[in-house]
Amino acid sequence: MGYRVVVVGATGNVGREMLNILAERQFPADEVAVLASRRSLGTEVTFGETTLKTQDLDTFDFTGWDMALFAVGSDATKQYAPKAAAAGCVVIDNSSLYRYDPEIPLIVPEVNPEAIHDYAKKNIIANPNCSTAQMVVALKPLHDRAKIKRVVVSTYQSVSGGGKEAMEELWDQTKAVYNPTSDVPPKKFTKEIAFNVIPHIDVFLDDGSTKEEWKMVAETKKIIDPSVKVTATCVRVPVFVGHSEAVNIETEDFLDEDEARDILREAPGIMVIDKREDGGYVTPKECVGDFATFISRIRQDSTIENGLNLWCVSDNLRKGAALNAVQIAELLGREVLKKG
Repeated sequence: MGYRVVVVGATGNVGREMLNILAERQFPADEVAVLASRRSLGTEVTFGETTLKTQDLDTFDFTGWDMALFAVGSDATKQYAPKAAAAGCVVIDNSSLYRYDPEIPLIVPEVNPEAIHDYAKKNIIANPNCSTAQMVVALKPLHDRAKIKRVVVSTYQSVSGGGKEAMEELWDQTKAVYNPTSDVPPKKFTKEIAFNVIPHIDVFLDDGSTKEEWKMVAETKKIIDPSVKVTATCVRVPVFVGHSEAVNIETEDFLDEDEARDILREAPGIMVIDKREDGGYVTPKECVGDFATFISRIRQDSTIENGLNLWCVSDNLRKGAALNAVQIAELLGREVLKKG
């Protein structure tokens, strides 16, 4: 006997990826329902070799369904997630709405799987921000060994983090550069993204940071350890899929770069590719479609007493969103529901 699973927002980038990963990982689902807004009603999506038609989120009854993977914005989540949770369907939410609620667990299964048991307080589990998810997978095993004091991270985030419209804007602007009669002004982004980088993701806050940067700080503390100090600069780059991060780590205890490399090689969800030669590292283009978080460029930071630098790359539609949500669903089934 398997699970009855709902995917909410099934026509979007992340929703479609959730369906792909559920099928790829042979999630024990007896029945899958795909929901979307009324403007996408009846749109067909694929689940393995099956074609499913989207149903109306507004009228759907969640009673009798085991879990719902939400891949819609915070406004829609705020309206529909409590309805699903009240009907007994466990919500795994990809939006930012519930991440900072102290009664709702924020989970990366490789990092804090024990938090799954806190789901019952509100019948909701939060999925972290894409840039946070891949970073904490790398930080946790190092923190367990040498206790991390401070993290300085600069991100290089792909446009797919902004959705379909953002990807189309990069594509259209790139073509327009080579066509003197074409002009594609920024709509999704504040400046042209083609052949450019934009140090601005989400809204600005009073202290000069952006909300994306604040998310990385707050979520890392909640997932790993409130005592870890984090500062982030988040940058959008003209890459379609795959987020990259340059991460500087300061630890309480000395951690040699060779030991750090060995620790990361043994850590779940991580693939270390770190050769000090041309091409001996992973770029975002190479990580697309992969489940792993890739770590390269591991080296000592000689400017501080206990410092390390590393390069972290992952498919943001997978580990940063859909894969992590499916892994949470697997963890929920394995540790709590125990049906499949």
